[in-house]
Amino acid sequence: MWRVSDYLQVSTATETRDVGVRLAEGAVGARLAASAQVIGPVTSVFWHHGEQGSGEEWQVLLYTTAERYAQLERFVLDEHPWTNPQLSAVPIVQGSTEYLTWLSRSVEDG
Repeated sequence: MWRVSDYLQVSTATETRDVGVRLAEGAVGARLAASAQVIGPVTSVFWHHGEQGSGEEWQVLLYTTAERYAQLERFVLDEHPWTNPQLSAVPIVQGSTEYLTWLSRSVEDG
């Protein structure tokens, strides 16, 4: 039986929509994420090289299992054009049984 803590929403940000879509398609195509959403543009405010900055970015949300997170993290870090992109995950604390079952099946190997 699954536990909701077994499921994650992983987020990163990209400079362009095209890069976000490329990351999303690659992760889903490799079965590291069951689905993804590219949202934007959004305004981000951040610290970078000791200075506060802001800019327009595209948020990428990826839905996966805790078991597949390490592989998804490696994929995003390898494929992302930034040296140190924002990459974080939060647990999905509620979800329909049908959706979570689909999510699990979608990221199974092979």
